[in-house]
Amino acid sequence: MHRALQLTLNGQPTSLEVVPSAWLIDVLRDDCQLTGTHQGCDTAQCGACTVLVDGLAVKSCNRLALQTQGRSVTTIEGVAPDEHALHVMQQCFTRHHALQCGFCTAGFVMRALAMVHEAVPAEEHAVRAALSGNLCRCTGYEGIVKAVCEGLRLLRQEAAP
Repeated sequence: MHRALQLTLNGQPTSLEVVPSAWLIDVLRDDCQLTGTHQGCDTAQCGACTVLVDGLAVKSCNRLALQTQGRSVTTIEGVAPDEHALHVMQQCFTRHHALQCGFCTAGFVMRALAMVHEAVPAEEHAVRAALSGNLCRCTGYEGIVKAVCEGLRLLRQEAAP
């Protein structure tokens, strides 16, 4: 038995029919073909599946799709200003070489974007603590932390009056 799911997905009103037990990550990847959100651990520990739900970082591998009824969901595909440009945070990740294999990168970028509005200071210790739910086995985190610190500063400057 399927249920209707209405949400705003990457800024677009979206209607889907989903089974009540469907995880958000499966609906995003399989039904919506938004494969930038990666499935790492299936236990909400690695953060590769992080998306924004109403601006908050959510691990989509342990969130039922129906829990996003009427909400706004943003995936990595929805953050860039257009298909030919990178978001400021993505540019910072590139500039600081904050990725190697790239599997975890979308989750880190989405978590970092949520941090912009969480008043996380753009300081190493605070950023490391805020990123503690996202894992990377390649980079050693230095580039990621530097990228997020710079991205937070730049995005907050843009938002300032």
